[in-house]
Amino acid sequence: MRNLILLHGALGHSDLFNPYLNALSQSFNVYTPLFSGHGNTELPPNGITIETYIQELSEFIEEKNLNDFCIFGHSMGGYIALCYALENPGKVKSVMTLGTKFDWTEEQAFKESKMLNPEIILEKIPKYAELLESQHGSNWKKLLPAIAEMMISLGKNPPLHDEILKNIEIPVQIMVGDQDHMVTIEESTAVYRKLTKGKLAVLPNTKHPLEKAQPDLLLNLMQDFWDLP
Repeated sequence: MRNLILLHGALGHSDLFNPYLNALSQSFNVYTPLFSGHGNTELPPNGITIETYIQELSEFIEEKNLNDFCIFGHSMGGYIALCYALENPGKVKSVMTLGTKFDWTEEQAFKESKMLNPEIILEKIPKYAELLESQHGSNWKKLLPAIAEMMISLGKNPPLHDEILKNIEIPVQIMVGDQDHMVTIEESTAVYRKLTKGKLAVLPNTKHPLEKAQPDLLLNLMQDFWDLP
């Protein structure tokens, strides 16, 4: 049976994949690693960077002795999946991303990072604060500024730029929701056009959070892309 790794996004959790596990387990050995700082895991001593999470993914793959696997990544998870695929072209068979932001500039990163203030979220979006606490415990207030720093670092030096995207030679499906306020259809289309074996899907009535996606719709796209029964 083939292997499939599901990567959650920044401030997300591997539990968000639970609605998909039964269906995907019919065709794959499914793995759902949890990035450090999320859930009940500790933040890395030196903070969070994309490189840190690429290394964590690499260590997970080595620990599980995986080869010739597919990856689905939501948001940041998709970014990490493509970075890993670039560094390890012989291991990854294909990648699907959903709601992955590629258009990182210093201005954009600063704008996004300013939204990750725990006190503002507590005051203005208390339900989101409750969700973050339910997923990450009391550590959520430390996780937010760490993710903000990662965004700023991405804005200064994004590893997935136009010139390097064309070096990804495996099949990649870029997916974006038509109601995603963080990721634009335009930036997703631009990346798809840079890829050697790219596909693009725009999901109707779909916002950025994975829990807002329609499982049946997403599973149908997976079935088509991975030629599942």
